[in-house]
Amino acid sequence: MKSSKINLKNLKSKGALYLIPNTLGESNPLNVLPQSILSLVTDLDYFIVENEKVARKFIKSICPSKIQSTLNLCVLDKHNADNLNYKSYLNLCLQGISVGLMSDAGCPGIADPGAFAVLEAHRLKIKVVPMVGPSSIFLALMSSGLNGQNFAFSGYLPIDKIDKIKKIKWLELQSLTLGQSQIFMETPYRNNKFLDDLITCLNSNTYLTIACDITLDTEFIETKPISEWKKNKVDLHHRPCIFIIQKN
Repeated sequence: MKSSKINLKNLKSKGALYLIPNTLGESNPLNVLPQSILSLVTDLDYFIVENEKVARKFIKSICPSKIQSTLNLCVLDKHNADNLNYKSYLNLCLQGISVGLMSDAGCPGIADPGAFAVLEAHRLKIKVVPMVGPSSIFLALMSSGLNGQNFAFSGYLPIDKIDKIKKIKWLELQSLTLGQSQIFMETPYRNNKFLDDLITCLNSNTYLTIACDITLDTEFIETKPISEWKKNKVDLHHRPCIFIIQKN
């Protein structure tokens, strides 16, 4: 059997940007991540991260023997996406030093500001290496039973209630017209109110998937028509959720 350890020396002439998945919550990393992630994190000392505290906690959990003082972290989040400090880390790749890109949860670059760094890496002709790991968006779609061949992800919907209702109805129409599954999310503390809005404005025979706490012990995933959600709602408060609708 081949070793799962990644040989970074093969890329010594120019380092690579490794896209390192994080867990989706407080779960054992080795239950949801392959051994190759442990080997990679062990070998890397430079990381572009969404949040330094979260990144250090993850690295310590997956590689407790790694000395924290050796870590070099550059923050790239939604608030400083125009801060170009991360480019200095990518320049290290041009010197033969590989760098890791890490999200707070799930896969970097998907609903995540890390995409800015990935695009810049392509511009610099730096090899981009995506690593296997959990994505709440795709795990929700996989387990929904809804259309996995034609789908769209809309991220967060408008906060304003009128605009939000308009967007929900538009997504339902798009689903019917294009035959698409429509995927979106909400800030966890607004989940219950958001579910009320979905139940109120969607057609009774539109399918709704709710997937929350994915990969955690409290995981809940269920797909049923709006008419059934009206009868049996679920408490989603402060639980990370993905919502998917499909109108047939």
